[in-house]
Amino acid sequence: MTPPDPMAEIRASFFVECDELLEAIQDSLQLLENGSGDSDTVHVLFRAVHSIKGGAGAFGLSDLVRFSHRYETVLDAVRSDKIRFEKALLNLCFRAADHLSDLVRAARDDSTPPENDAKLLAELDACIGPNGDTDNDEAIDFQPQALALDLTDETATTDPARYTITFAPDAEMFETGNDVYPILATLAGLGTCRATCDASKLPMLDTFAPDASYLTWTIQIETEVAEAELTSVFEFVEGLCEYDIARADDRAEIANAIEIAPSNTAPVQETQTTSPQNVSIVRVDLDRIERLVNLVGELVINQAMLAQSLQTVGLSPHSDAMDGLEEFQRLTRDIQDSVMMIRAQPVKSLFQRMSRIVRETSASVGKSVRLVTEGEATEVDKTVIECLADPLTHMIRNAVDHGLESTDDRLAAGKSPEGQVRLSAAHRSGRVIIEVSDDGGGINRTKVREIAVEKGLVPADTVLSDTETDNLLFLPGFSTSAEVSDLSGRGVGMDVVRTSIQALGGRISITSTPGVGTAFSISLPLTLAVLEGMVVEVAGETLVLPLNIVAETLTLTPATLETVQPGLDVVRVRGAFVPLFDLGHQLGYRARKDSYVDSVALLIAQEDGQTCALIVDEITDQRQVVIKGLDDTFYRAPGIAAATILGDGQIALILDPSDIIADASEALPDRAPNQKMESVT
Repeated sequence: MTPPDPMAEIRASFFVECDELLEAIQDSLQLLENGSGDSDTVHVLFRAVHSIKGGAGAFGLSDLVRFSHRYETVLDAVRSDKIRFEKALLNLCFRAADHLSDLVRAARDDSTPPENDAKLLAELDACIGPNGDTDNDEAIDFQPQALALDLTDETATTDPARYTITFAPDAEMFETGNDVYPILATLAGLGTCRATCDASKLPMLDTFAPDASYLTWTIQIETEVAEAELTSVFEFVEGLCEYDIARADDRAEIANAIEIAPSNTAPVQETQTTSPQNVSIVRVDLDRIERLVNLVGELVINQAMLAQSLQTVGLSPHSDAMDGLEEFQRLTRDIQDSVMMIRAQPVKSLFQRMSRIVRETSASVGKSVRLVTEGEATEVDKTVIECLADPLTHMIRNAVDHGLESTDDRLAAGKSPEGQVRLSAAHRSGRVIIEVSDDGGGINRTKVREIAVEKGLVPADTVLSDTETDNLLFLPGFSTSAEVSDLSGRGVGMDVVRTSIQALGGRISITSTPGVGTAFSISLPLTLAVLEGMVVEVAGETLVLPLNIVAETLTLTPATLETVQPGLDVVRVRGAFVPLFDLGHQLGYRARKDSYVDSVALLIAQEDGQTCALIVDEITDQRQVVIKGLDDTFYRAPGIAAATILGDGQIALILDPSDIIADASEALPDRAPNQKMESVT
């Protein structure tokens, strides 16, 4: 059996580190674009690019090293106040960050690097002028733009300076895969460097500990780079060594110094990092977390089965066994919550990817567009985040290409020439709501209807409401583009979005106001693993409803029931009327009852603030249930979200009441009351 390659693990750690650094780059650029960045922001941006370059050098990733070096040269000129962060340069830095991300991905996947490398390098070189340090052997035929200035070396000072550095590594530094030579070699590449090793602390052989660190190095370096550049060499081993950098007062050389040959080797990335708050971070493979989630799901099922068995035996609620079961339930819930927190991630990384989509799409269609994000810290199950990338990409492109008007049309309408796309995320009613909106011209419903009739999607004599017209955008084959382009016109897009969202147990809706804009709202479950549910009986069937949408339970009486017309009942709740739906009838389990007096109803609070009441036969339990997705071979009936296994081994369907209510509401007359939640609380 071939032993595992230790460098492969360190290399994988480097690319994980790159993801965090690329995120820091995007954060910094966003702050600068919003006008809330400062000199510290520029410094963070520079150090992130420099860190990627240093780690890439350790693995011989020459393409990544070359580009990141030119990128950091421009950023260093900015932080040295030699050039200003104007809009043209900021746009260039955004594109350079996108390209840097592509290079990292290509290096990680051992794939072909992107082809626009030379063009971006030329633009970066133009920013620092013809005398800038580019470390490029190939001449680039490029005329400097108006932004270019005549600069010297990337981190040059007026005169060469001499520094004395003392460096004492701890034993932990070697345990994380780091070594002394790459650090010394990196220093050697910054100027004339001489080093000596102090071995005076080496003990006798009988007391020598192989895993201890006894050596100290003293380095004298004459260089033109700033002291901050020397400090950055040690950032990968921060906290794993002791070092000191001092400006030397003389040029005396250390006796018996050993000259170190320049090398392209850079320090190796740490396997683990420590935040400024000294919080240890441990990276775990997603497969291990998924296995843990599955095991917790099985634990929940077995706990429910145990509870069912003890109840069947008829033990006293105050017996030791029942007390132990209650404690077991509490521990199971705590374990489940902890595991879900491990798998939950903020949507920030997803939103940052959408920033690039906006930049590329707006450049393709010739529009000036700004992306505004809100709620980036909103946490969602990692599985949900991964599945949202493609739907959001379609929606963002649709907003830029179709939603926003051209610059001339915006000016004619009295709007800002720069369009705005807003991407937001928030928790609401136990679900996560993601909204993509624009300040464009809104949906041209007349045109949408004409295209739908022309394509044979709806009969010509059909009368459609605004909502029904907007939903035509989700039909397969529908497109408002007159010609096919790289972005649209093929009739594939919003129908794919809806299918993807529904596969996650979510819903998507549209609201649009002519001349104001359009908003697409996605409602998704927080997790795809475990759900707090209410178990009910309807027409002999056992069903589960998400507990977070059940506001309260009601017992219907003659005083609270009203019949508006045959087939339309309402219930009075604290002075307000709420539509009443028979869940068994809506699911096709039975016909409507003649009377609902003494029936049990659940008051359902939806994400949009609307409320209604669902009639059930009996409420049997409230428990955590493990969500089991339905196979693709099953018919996707409206209102059926997933399934679960109950404590007695019975399979029960998990309902999505919002879909059931939406289908039932379509049959209601326009005057049917539908009060907001505030009116019944």
